Amino acid sequence: MKFDTKAIHIGEEPDFKNTGDVTIPLHLASTYARKKVQIPTKGHEYSRSDNPTRQALEKRLASLENAKHGLAFSSGLAAITTVLLSLLKSGDHVIAFDDLYGGSKRLFDKIFGENFNIQISYVDATDTSNIKKAFKKNTKLIWLETPTNPLLKMCDIKKISKIARQHKAIVVVDNTFLSPYFQQPLSCGCNIVLHSTTKYLNGHSDSVGGCVMLNDVTLFEKIKFVQNAAGAILSPFDSFLVLRGLKTLSIRMQKHETNAKKIAKFLNNHGNVKKVIYPGLKNYQYKKIRSKQCLGFGGMLTFELDANLKQTEKFLEGLKIFSIAESLGGVESLVELPSIMTHASVSKEHREKIGLNDSLIRLSVGIENFSDLKNDLKQAFKVLNNKSI
Repeated sequence: MKFDTKAIHIGEEPDFKNTGDVTIPLHLASTYARKKVQIPTKGHEYSRSDNPTRQALEKRLASLENAKHGLAFSSGLAAITTVLLSLLKSGDHVIAFDDLYGGSKRLFDKIFGENFNIQISYVDATDTSNIKKAFKKNTKLIWLETPTNPLLKMCDIKKISKIARQHKAIVVVDNTFLSPYFQQPLSCGCNIVLHSTTKYLNGHSDSVGGCVMLNDVTLFEKIKFVQNAAGAILSPFDSFLVLRGLKTLSIRMQKHETNAKKIAKFLNNHGNVKKVIYPGLKNYQYKKIRSKQCLGFGGMLTFELDANLKQTEKFLEGLKIFSIAESLGGVESLVELPSIMTHASVSKEHREKIGLNDSLIRLSVGIENFSDLKNDLKQAFKVLNNKSI
């Protein structure tokens, strides 16, 4: 079964024994009655442990990453927290990409670093030799985003996974930016794939969630146990929304990419723009890695204005179709200033070290008409010609 067919049908096969529903019902029950004390009805005991709607979603999520197992969580950060709680103990060491979503880095540093004595080394994973150098005797985990948020760096999952296996370390890849439509990290050798379902998988900015997909049954059982014990589950209604959103993932990702490529080319030729970072541009720094492990370019791009912070803020405030908002991956176009929004919790020193400047703007290009998006950007650029700012 091909990707776009799986995105519609897996987990929602009609139940001909009962009503024959084409879409799975929304199961809101918090608990399940049984006739025999020791025999749960169809295996269901309590909705924190299992829920038919969430179960259907988890089955579909696994299929899209070509994984054996899937788990759905109450947020992307809940998924990250559960993975770390499942696989690490005090004194363990983690190697992480130096460019990560600010919320992930805050969780690593302020919670697991300060409270649980987990050691974190941040390295530029675009060069695999940095991964090799960062290994310690107590290294248990490698945490990657590829492309990264917001600088769209890419790393070689296959090479890094090979190095990790030599050290018996686990590789986790956050695949949120490209979605399984454009990249499937498990096929490159990593152990665990993670997403914020809030983003492309749901695609409509009306649900917060996260998920994990993997093949190893031992790792799955560890994470499943902590998910149940800690209770970081996705609600039945949110599961229903993501199931519905996934049905259009293929066509949405195609439109996101089409628009993003055109926007990137437009910005790349604009006099007020210092640089544009987009995997689909000819001058993209990591195109060798991209061509090896990605099936497309995605809908995310970053660009840097030739402007100061005040001018950059005015540019964002001048946009009418692009909404100034955190998050990404919805059908509507969003714009944000990472240094004071999604990455505000990251120290200025670290931001400057990795190249995250105050005039760096992140776009989540939606599926609107391209000419409307282009015209919106054009009229917002006019503010930069106001010398009084």
